[in-house]
Amino acid sequence: MKKEDKKRQTAGEDRQLLQDQRLQTQKMESISRLAGGVAHDFNNILTAILSYAELSLMKLDEGHPVRSHLVSIREASEKAAALTHQLLAFSRRQVLEMKAVDLNKVIEGMANMLSRMIGEDILLELKTEATISTIRADRGQIEQVLMNLAVNARDAMTSGGRLLIGTKDVDLNDALLRVQETVTFDKYVMLSVTDTGAGMTAEVRDRIFEPFFTTKELGRGTGLGLATVYGIVKQHSGNIIVDSEPGKGTVFKVYFPIAGERGQERYKDLDLPGSLPAGTEVVLVVEDDPSVRELVRQVLLPLGYKVLATAGGDDAIRTSDSYNGPVDLLLTDVVMPGMNGKQLAEVLRFKRPGIKVLFMSGYAHDILSTQGMLEPGIAMIHKPFRTVALARQVRQVLDSGA
Repeated sequence: MKKEDKKRQTAGEDRQLLQDQRLQTQKMESISRLAGGVAHDFNNILTAILSYAELSLMKLDEGHPVRSHLVSIREASEKAAALTHQLLAFSRRQVLEMKAVDLNKVIEGMANMLSRMIGEDILLELKTEATISTIRADRGQIEQVLMNLAVNARDAMTSGGRLLIGTKDVDLNDALLRVQETVTFDKYVMLSVTDTGAGMTAEVRDRIFEPFFTTKELGRGTGLGLATVYGIVKQHSGNIIVDSEPGKGTVFKVYFPIAGERGQERYKDLDLPGSLPAGTEVVLVVEDDPSVRELVRQVLLPLGYKVLATAGGDDAIRTSDSYNGPVDLLLTDVVMPGMNGKQLAEVLRFKRPGIKVLFMSGYAHDILSTQGMLEPGIAMIHKPFRTVALARQVRQVLDSGA
C-alpha cells in the first residue's frame, strides 16, 4: 500500500472512531438525564424512610421487639440510597466538592481495603510513579472509581490472578489520548487498572458503560458499577479508555486533568454517631415535599430549635416578613417549583443580613455549582441524609463565622 493511501486509511479510521464516540456520547447523555430525574424524586422518598426509621429507633429501648424491623428498614434504605448515588454519579448530576488530590495517596490509603475485597487468590500490585501532579477532584468520588474498577476486575478473575494499579503523568502525545474527541487539556494524570481476567469481546466492550448492562448472572450485580465510573470521570473533565480482548485481560486507563499546582489534601472527618447537638435558634425550613418538611421539623424541634416550616419560596418570604424576631438559619431545598433555593437565599439575605444558609438537595446540578463543582462558601447536605448528619450540619453552619 502506498504511503498516501495508508495515511488516508488511517484518517478514515480515526474519523469513524470519532463518529462512533459522538453517537455513544449522545446516547449516554439521554440516558443520564432520565437517570438524574429518577434519582431526584427517589431521594426525597428515601430521606423520609431512612430518617423516620432512625427517629423511631431513638425512641425505642434496645430490647423492643419492633427494633429489629426498623433496623432492617434503615439498612434497606441505605442500600437504595447507594443506588441513587450511583445513578447521580452516572448522570453527572452530583455536586462535587473539589480539592487538591494526590492519586498516589488515595491508592495507598485504599490498598489494604482493596486487598481484602478482591480476595486472597488475587495479587494486588501497585506501580505508581514516585511523584505525580496534583489533580482537582472529589476524593470520595475518586475512591468510588477505584472501588468499582477493582470489583469489576475481581469478578473477571474467577480463578484468581493479578490486579495492577498504576499512576503516571501523561500529555497529549499519549497515543490513546490523541484519538479522543473530548480531550481539552494538555496534561493529565493517568490511573491504570489492569487485570489478568477473562477479557471482553468488542460487542461487550462497546456497552460496558451503559447503566444496567451486565454480563453477570442474576443477583450478582446491578449493572451500575462501570456506568458510575464513566459519570464520575466525565464530571471531572476526564477520559476513560478500555483495552480488552477475550482471554487477554482488561486495562482501564482513566485520565484526570492536572490541577496546575500542587496542594495538600484535606480529609473530611467521618460523620460518627453520638449525641445530637442542640440549639435554641430560629430555623426557617423550606421544602416542597411534605414528608421531608415534616421530618426536618421533627428532628429539629426536640433539639430545642424554633422551626418555621414552609412549602416554597413565596411562602418562606411571607413567613419571614411576618415574623418579628430574628431568623438565624435558612434551611432550604434547592430544586423547587417557582423560586429555587439559591434565589430564595439571595432574597432573604437582602431582607435579613446575617442570616445563615444551609441547602439540602439530592439533585442540585448547576443551580449551586459551576461545571459540577460546588461554589465556594456554600453549605449543603445531600439527600437522603441521616438525622445525625442533619443535626450536626445545622449546628456547624450556625456556629460558623460565615
